[in-house]
Amino acid sequence: MKRTHYCGELRKSDIGNKVSLTGWVHRRRDHGGLIFIDLRDREGLVQVVFNPERDSNVHKIAHELRSEYVIAVDGEVSARPQGTENNRLPTGEVEILANSLEILNTSKTVPFPIDEETEVAENLRLKYRYLDLRRETLRNNLLFRYRFISSVRDFLHTKGFIDVETPFLTKSTPEGARDYLVPSRLNPRNFYALPQSPQLFKQILMVAGFDRYYQVVKCFRDEDLRADRQPEFTQIDIEMSFVEREDVISLMEEMLAKVIKETKGIEVMTPFPKMSYKEVIDRYGIDKPDLRFGLELKDISDIASGVEFKVFKQTIEQKGIVKGIALPGLAGSSRKELDDLTEFAKGYGAKGLAWVKITGNGFEAPITKFFTQDQLKEIAERLGAGSGDIMVFVADKPKVVNDTLAQIRLRMANQLNLINKDEYRFLWVLDFPLLEYDEEEKRFVAMHHPFTSPMIEDVPNLESDPLSVRAKAYDIVMNGSEIGGGSIRIHTRELQKKMFERLGIREEEAEAKFGFLLEALEYGAPPHGGIAFGVDRIIMLLTGSESIRDVIAFPKTQKGICPMTDAPSPVEQKQLKELHIKLE
Repeated sequence: MKRTHYCGELRKSDIGNKVSLTGWVHRRRDHGGLIFIDLRDREGLVQVVFNPERDSNVHKIAHELRSEYVIAVDGEVSARPQGTENNRLPTGEVEILANSLEILNTSKTVPFPIDEETEVAENLRLKYRYLDLRRETLRNNLLFRYRFISSVRDFLHTKGFIDVETPFLTKSTPEGARDYLVPSRLNPRNFYALPQSPQLFKQILMVAGFDRYYQVVKCFRDEDLRADRQPEFTQIDIEMSFVEREDVISLMEEMLAKVIKETKGIEVMTPFPKMSYKEVIDRYGIDKPDLRFGLELKDISDIASGVEFKVFKQTIEQKGIVKGIALPGLAGSSRKELDDLTEFAKGYGAKGLAWVKITGNGFEAPITKFFTQDQLKEIAERLGAGSGDIMVFVADKPKVVNDTLAQIRLRMANQLNLINKDEYRFLWVLDFPLLEYDEEEKRFVAMHHPFTSPMIEDVPNLESDPLSVRAKAYDIVMNGSEIGGGSIRIHTRELQKKMFERLGIREEEAEAKFGFLLEALEYGAPPHGGIAFGVDRIIMLLTGSESIRDVIAFPKTQKGICPMTDAPSPVEQKQLKELHIKLE
């Protein structure tokens, strides 16, 4: 059996060539004397013609063909007869005149058609994933994923990075998401953990002198799932020694621009814009804003403190804030539409939504009686609102206000068709707080992870004013999704100990969990930093897929189940006994 070409590769320039093809019968059409099939492989489709006058025995075998049969065909590339070309196919100008045919395997009737037109329930698609992957969209997504990762590897190799594998069976050091635990048979009552990231190992590689490391690596987090999350996911993990924040940022911009140009044919302008964490929260309410449209949030707390509207005044008195957003051309919104938007806002913690329409008659809303005309004009000017627009406001604690208006901003941008789906807008978010206070645990926690370096000038504030300490961290955002995050790391034992203390991690606990890292930092650890990109999320965005499951070969459901293999599944009692595990 010999294949000379993939089906989807053949073009007009191949006319006259003899070819050997293999693949699956996508569609069969019997036109009396002639039998046509569309032959499919991973690269696409090509039409094959079986003519009884060319070879009656081959034609007879072709009568047996059914959808998804696996076949091998020898033949000659020919131009399609004039008027029969298919402009929708890259191979639509040619066909294969078959000289031989071998049926390599038959197929049962498939549970759903292998086409793009038929809607299929996701659980059925996941159960028969091998069939789902034969469909064009998923097939192309995986091919794009391969090209993207290959391009990243090529770039990093030219920049002196080496690919180093780190362990999958490691020590449980839960800080953040839950670990997946693996019992050790040889060490009863002890467990490995599957890595949430290679963070500690890549830092230790820096100590070891491998100053430019990368890895395309599987990571695991036992957390509740969403459309853009999986229990196992892939990272492009990168670490460098003797760098500052700007070194990492500029190199990653260069990488992304090159890779997107190679895989999408799109020019990405560099440098990417940068904003502080404070600025993005102030302007967009969220630390991963979509910059493809405006609709910025505006703080009107100073004006609100002087109005007679009780809701605004009380909010300011209780140390809350009032923010608004101008929605263009929506002054004609019905009461039902505004009620629906209010209910939407309540879903993000807001108690309600205030609004003011701007019409040819001026400002219109039940609440305008509590404002002077000058106050309303000042608010409209600040929001950039004009005639025909509507201004909406949320008054509450800063987090509730920002969360709510961030979601309203996104919802209305989609409703108003303000988002260019073919545009890619990047943003670096910098100067994150190093710490945040966890109300449930009643302690400070790291906003990123406990190995992120604080700004050196802020270190004295770790004890006296911990929430003011900025991190040497940086997230990169594309079209409203965080696609990567990194930081300059702590590289001295003294500062790392101080960080653990501030997080409420006792010395003996730090030694038990991270002693190997603390010790490594005492043996000449260089300054270092890095970043990790979420491959699945990037591919989802670049392919325009609605779910991260559509860019992963064998994903799990939102309950972490694989319908194809029925994983996770019970195991035999014998296995549990060997592991010294007893189920209740």
